[in-house]
Amino acid sequence: MTAMIDLALRQHSGPVTLSAISQRQNISLSYLEQLFGKLRRHELVESMRGPGGGYSLAKLARNVTVADIIFAVDEPLDATDCGGKQDCTRGNDGKSGKCMTHELWATLNRKMVEYLDSVSLQDLVDQQRMRELQEANAAKSVLVDRRSGATESSAAA
Repeated sequence: MTAMIDLALRQHSGPVTLSAISQRQNISLSYLEQLFGKLRRHELVESMRGPGGGYSLAKLARNVTVADIIFAVDEPLDATDCGGKQDCTRGNDGKSGKCMTHELWATLNRKMVEYLDSVSLQDLVDQQRMRELQEANAAKSVLVDRRSGATESSAAA
């Protein structure tokens, strides 16, 4: 998710290289290459070869959900012990069936997918931009406070 947010934040100035994402986000380049191969096969990103090449989103960020990304890279989203196969328990008689909490975890799985399908990549990009803006404003406030503090103490002397 981090790499996709990074890509979406920076693609306005052209294709983004995996090496740049790797450096900024401290993610292994070989791991990113594997992930972006899967994302490309699922048509979530496009690659451009050659000088100035890199990756860009294949769809608008608002049309890509967190669930799309997770499923594209084959990340498991399963809280059940059985992987959804309903063979959580295996008795001494060799028979298997659902454990007592199977429906609880299966429902959690459905709720997770519903939630992740309701969050777009654009939502995450907007959150990150807001966070960066708040951090920049906080840094400006500290600088202004330092300047005005220095001025006040100079005037008092």
